[in-house]
Amino acid sequence: MLRNSYFCTMILYNTTYQMPVTDARDFVIWIHEVMLPRVREYGNIHHPRLSHILSHKDEESECFALQFEVESTARLHHWFVKQGKQLGEELLKTFDNRVLGFSTIMEVITEEEEK
Repeated sequence: MLRNSYFCTMILYNTTYQMPVTDARDFVIWIHEVMLPRVREYGNIHHPRLSHILSHKDEESECFALQFEVESTARLHHWFVKQGKQLGEELLKTFDNRVLGFSTIMEVITEEEEK
């Protein structure tokens, strides 16, 4: 385990969601129309993106990963207090318990250079 923070170039925040197939389309629309615009307007969040997870596919559910980058865990905490918690509550209000998610905070220690 790397404990030296000077290796870290960025914090990657990932939330993996699972839902019934019947809710997947509405979930993607909600993410694109509600969550991503609000995350982008916050200002300290970089490269928000939604990905469809193919490795955990079954006939009854779909999985997606919502990721974005932030400079530090302190800024991530500030975002969560100011915006993230409210967005999570709105997601719960919209989809009830049909959408389940868990979040992971990672340190990006290397990035591929653009050519």
